[in-house]
Parts: sequence; structure tokens; C-alpha cells
Amino acid sequence: MKVLVTGGAGYIGSTICSALEDNGYTPVILDNLSCGRREFTIGKIFYEGDIGDVDLVERIFFENPDIICTIHCAALIVVPDSVARPFEYYQENISKSLLFFKKIINLGYPKLIFSSSASIYDDSENYMVYEDSPLNPRSPYARTKYMLELIIKDFAVAYNFKSLILRYFNPIGADPNYRSGPYIESPSHLLGKMITAYKNNEIFKITGVNWDTRDGTGIRDYIHVWDLALAHVQAVKHIDDILNSPDKNYEIINIGNGQGSTVREMLNAFNSVVDKPLVVEETESRPGDVAGAFTNSKKAKRLLSWETKYSIGEAISSAIKWDEIWKAKIRR
Repeated sequence: MKVLVTGGAGYIGSTICSALEDNGYTPVILDNLSCGRREFTIGKIFYEGDIGDVDLVERIFFENPDIICTIHCAALIVVPDSVARPFEYYQENISKSLLFFKKIINLGYPKLIFSSSASIYDDSENYMVYEDSPLNPRSPYARTKYMLELIIKDFAVAYNFKSLILRYFNPIGADPNYRSGPYIESPSHLLGKMITAYKNNEIFKITGVNWDTRDGTGIRDYIHVWDLALAHVQAVKHIDDILNSPDKNYEIINIGNGQGSTVREMLNAFNSVVDKPLVVEETESRPGDVAGAFTNSKKAKRLLSWETKYSIGEAISSAIKWDEIWKAKIRR
């Protein structure tokens, strides 16, 4: 059985492809490589191109008629970049996805697992959010995810578009078998910045120390990327069971580890697995930053028969090892 993965050459998408393969599925990758890596497509069915290219999308399904589901990961995802370049984010994430969704519906493949984001949630008094918690997307990136959720809901009503919306929290780490992992040269996410500072003997900057959290730093729900990938495998397995009636065409599920970690707590976890602690400097928060949130994972466990297996320490260790492997690869 085949599963189309848009953005399947990216960090998360490639890890999902490996998890699918390990569980008996054949991933079909569509990626324009604007952010993804060709190395992650080796040995897989790969189409280099854009989700907005409807002729290419049609060819993919013509050549792979046994595709049972689409996992839609393709997107621009960097919050500060979205503040600086909102046009590109609305064009790439919304306009092209709109064309893509309608095309797969017209082709008779109206079954989607959508990579959404926890960044659309509003602040919560205790920072825990549920699928029905208030929303307040506060960056162009977050607003693209929110708007696509609205589009999916409308398409579900009008076109019988069956969709599971997975709201990701914060994936970290690498494939446990080190087939893929993070690769951005100047990462904007927390763990990437820690690893960069550690490897280059640089100061690690805590961006924002005046949030109303237990230690003043931002709080996030960090999840090992392999746990996240396995959640997609379970989504593929259970989508028909979850959306099993004519009046139920979409479902929203949070995907996180169910615990919140502050920046200082992540710093302590990082320092516990390296040979020298990071030197720290406190600075102002970045444009588009929010205090953060973490999820209750009961719905994912109930609907997907899924829960996290890997610890924060294991995720950090795998990311550090992957960084060494990746840099050795690109030096060859």
C-alpha cells in the first residue's frame, strides 16, 4: 500500500517516510526541494516538483493508483521568516495547498492527513491546551495553518473530503536509525540553537525571560520526531475507523508528549548529556514568539492507539549524534 507524502524530503516528512516503510507501507514523495534534501529520497519513489503543479499531481496518481492516503507536510515553517516574508508563506502554504486539495479530490483520492501546528492555540492559564481550546494564531506561519484547517473543514462538508488534522507540538531529535534528521544550517528552533552553540563554542541565547511561566522562559511540548512519525503511521491505519460516518469527515488531534518543558529545563536536560555546559545569555523574545503551550494527549491515545515512547534526553542525544553524522556526510 502506498502513501503520498508531500514535503517528504524534509526533516519531518522524511522521518514519516521511514516510519511508513518500517510498517509495511510504500511512501511516494512529492517535494520541490526548496527546503528538503535529495539525499532523503534515495531508494524511494520520488517526484521532484511543486504541490501547485496539478499536472504533476495527476501524473503521480496515474502512475501510483494504489495510493491509499496523502500526508500533507509541504510548507514553509519558520516563524520569524514568515513575519519578514508573509506573501511567500500565504502563497506557498495556502494558495498551492488549495489547488492540491481540489486536485486530489477531483482525482478520487479524498483522504488526507494534514500537518497542522500547535502554534495556532491561544494562551492558556496553565499552558495546557486541548483540541477545543481557544485559538489565536499570531504569526503569518501560524495563520496559514489555521486558514488551511478552515479550508479543510469546508471541503469536508462540500466534497466529502476525509481529513485527520494533526496539530504538531515541537518535534526534536532524529530517526533512531539515523536515516534522516535536522539539516538546517542556521536553525531557529531551540534544540538546533543549543547544538550550534555547543559545537561552535558559542553563547546560547535564551530569547525571552519575562514570560508568565514557572521560570520566566517559554514553555513547549517537545516530542521525539520518531514518536511524531509513528503517530502518522497510526493515522493512516485508523483514518477509516475514525471517519466512519457520512457526517464525520474530519477530526482534529493534538500530537505531543503531554508535558511542558521550559527553555531552562531543556537547557538542563541538554547539559546533562554533553561534556561541557552551555554558556548562557538572556535576550529579548523574537518577533512572533509566544509563551507556549503543551497538550493533553488523551485523544491521540484513544483514537490512534498511540503514545510517546522516547524521552527528552533520548531526543537530545539522537539530535547531537545526527548532527555529527550529517556534517560528516556533507563534508564528503
